[in-house]
Amino acid sequence: MNRPLYYADAIKEALALEMRRDDNVYIFGEDIAQYGGVFGVTKGLVDEFGEKRVRNTPLSEIAIMGEAVGAAVAGLVPVPEIQFSDFLTTAMSPLVDLAATYHYRIGTALPITIRAPSGGAMNIGNFHSKCLESWFTHVPGLKVVVPATAHDAKGLLISAIRDKNPVLFFEQKKLYREIKDDVPEGDYTVPLGKANIDREGKDISIITYGTPVHWARQAREELKQKNIFAEIVDLRTLAPLDKDTIKESFKKTNRAIVLHEAPKTSGFGAEIAAMLEEECFHDLAAPIVRIGAKHMPVPTNPTLEQYYLPSIQDITTAAEKLMEY
Repeated sequence: MNRPLYYADAIKEALALEMRRDDNVYIFGEDIAQYGGVFGVTKGLVDEFGEKRVRNTPLSEIAIMGEAVGAAVAGLVPVPEIQFSDFLTTAMSPLVDLAATYHYRIGTALPITIRAPSGGAMNIGNFHSKCLESWFTHVPGLKVVVPATAHDAKGLLISAIRDKNPVLFFEQKKLYREIKDDVPEGDYTVPLGKANIDREGKDISIITYGTPVHWARQAREELKQKNIFAEIVDLRTLAPLDKDTIKESFKKTNRAIVLHEAPKTSGFGAEIAAMLEEECFHDLAAPIVRIGAKHMPVPTNPTLEQYYLPSIQDITTAAEKLMEY
């Protein structure tokens, strides 16, 4: 049975289900127990599972990641929370050098799911708003997930926790209490590495993930008034990447906009654009357009952050230009 659920509550439900299913699953992070984390996602879980399986940590991301690696080696299934994904920079060595390479070096599984609230549009500045996903897609051995809906957040998180490899789960904090959608009760999974056609169209493929999926939906409605019908491809997972779904959409529309919240320069959109150019050159009807944030630190001032982020108008203007080819 489906019922409307907030994005944050869908994540909490996935955690609770996995902790009931497997006693080896435990969660830990800064203020996640009684306080429930900065965004309240884990609030109440300590009452059901106790302080041993829902545990506060010191303010040290490198210690959190170090514990995660050690616990997974010992046979547990750790699900650490990094309070803001921006702080992953202080935990790079245990994540990139140890966790990501473990299977290649040792040959055994290392099941860790790192939950990391990501993204901006909340006027909380440069230390709490960055989108760093493209840094980690560059690292062999890491899976990278960016859910855009409550339904996918629950199903993808369950899949991530059951995966035998390290998974970075970039939650969109802007969406925690901003969106609700129909979420099934009980256990279900959304497979890692499978994109979703969020909205069908015939003229342009808008390839995106995370919060910008909702920007693409708004732009699509405006474009329909001009008889431009965009198809939205929600990637869901950046590593592994579902190239087949992307290429199938592109071969239908022959035009593509790659949209993300991270800065355009060296963003994940460059990988998508290069892949389409290399593997679908004969399907190109127009240049592939990338839309991302400006190349500058994330501003705190609301007006400046609005200037920094991609806008609906950026998307509709790019789409109209593409249709002129």
